[in-house]
Amino acid sequence: MTESAQDGEYDAWLDSIESDDGYYLECSNGHGWLPPRRVCPRCHDQDLARVDLPESGEIASHTTITVPTPQFEDDAPYVTAIADFGPVSVTGLVRGVDPDDVAIGDVVGLDVGERVTTGERVVVFRPR
Repeated sequence: MTESAQDGEYDAWLDSIESDDGYYLECSNGHGWLPPRRVCPRCHDQDLARVDLPESGEIASHTTITVPTPQFEDDAPYVTAIADFGPVSVTGLVRGVDPDDVAIGDVVGLDVGERVTTGERVVVFRPR
């Protein structure tokens, strides 16, 4: 694995997913956000609490990358998706399924993997 610069709270969030303790931040008005956050961007509430992420989410949007930039050439083809986990949307790569079989509404779990080209950690969705 290639070592990358630590990104503080984002890396801590990835660590929490790897240890099956994924979370999001929720303000007192019920708006959910992924870390890092200090203030709710929607209502500016500063009272944010850590809430467990649901065990599964649902793909809301996806695209298959077949002609990547050189930075990700060894990863192609790959599917990038946005999945809704309760009140938060998470962007990641879909793995464990043929790219042609990915569909909106698919139920997925959240994991952490590595990019083939760079070895950097990345959010990964796997079919449930």
